[in-house]
Amino acid sequence: MAASSDRRRVPVDARLQQPRALDTGLLHRVLGGLATREYARCAEAVPEAFGLSASTVSRRFTRASARKLQELSERRLEGYDLVALLLDGKTLAEDEMVAAVGVAITGGKVLLGFVQTATENRKVCAIFLRALVERGSPVDLGLLVVTDGAKGLPAAVREVFGAVALLQRCQWHKRENVLAYLPERHRPAFRRKLQAAYEQSTYEAATRALGKVRAELTLRNTSAAASLDEGVEETLTLHGLGLFSELGVSLKTTNILESIHARVEDRTARVDHWRNSEQKPRWLATARLDLEPRLHRIKNYRSLPLLRDALTRHVPAAKKSAA
Repeated sequence: MAASSDRRRVPVDARLQQPRALDTGLLHRVLGGLATREYARCAEAVPEAFGLSASTVSRRFTRASARKLQELSERRLEGYDLVALLLDGKTLAEDEMVAAVGVAITGGKVLLGFVQTATENRKVCAIFLRALVERGSPVDLGLLVVTDGAKGLPAAVREVFGAVALLQRCQWHKRENVLAYLPERHRPAFRRKLQAAYEQSTYEAATRALGKVRAELTLRNTSAAASLDEGVEETLTLHGLGLFSELGVSLKTTNILESIHARVEDRTARVDHWRNSEQKPRWLATARLDLEPRLHRIKNYRSLPLLRDALTRHVPAAKKSAA
């Protein structure tokens, strides 16, 4: 009888007794491009997935990615000594996803989260920023906040952070917004002129160069000149702090976030059809957390203590002025 019982025992891979461990491995393979419908025929190359149907794989991925979304949305932020915050929107299947990335004093990039919205409007973005504060994001020492060209984000930053935040509007977005008013044939020349003006190392030199470009734009197209005027001072914040030469390469634009958007898109572009609204946040959170350990520190990160010093001087003066 004992021998018969022994014959009925089937050895079980220990990994199959740990569903979360299996979910994690499965999640990375699907995120890497293996379609759920292909999982069964690839089982011999993925031993722990042997016998899983496409529907089972889909359910497991949903479960694992939901945990990733919760992890990103709820993780505490007190432990990150942030000196800068980048905010930028990205369109994903007709939805606008506004994402936030923090820059720590050590130069590391911290993916803080995102919000799904129709547009980058002030109200939704303000709620998103307040949630970051409630999760412990330190702001009392001051933050340089880099935003794209939309008006809703700067308005939300002022509403939530007030005097502790210094706004740096993305110079790339400003330049392209101005050029959009010009005929195609005039854009290359003005792109070079705007770029050269912004690359001046001091605030005074950049202001003079932008003034010359504005005068030319006024003769060519008054709407383009008005576009340059809108928020132009906020595109020169690093110049005003005397830190453009040191940190402009990293913080004059939202390129850090644009690069992250592109790498996330490499993972999410494999989704042919978004079935429901909650699928997008799950995929985005999973892709971002998968990417985060491989993000490099920003260029010239050793100059970030200079930014902290400048912010420390700015915050009391700004609070006093606001009062």
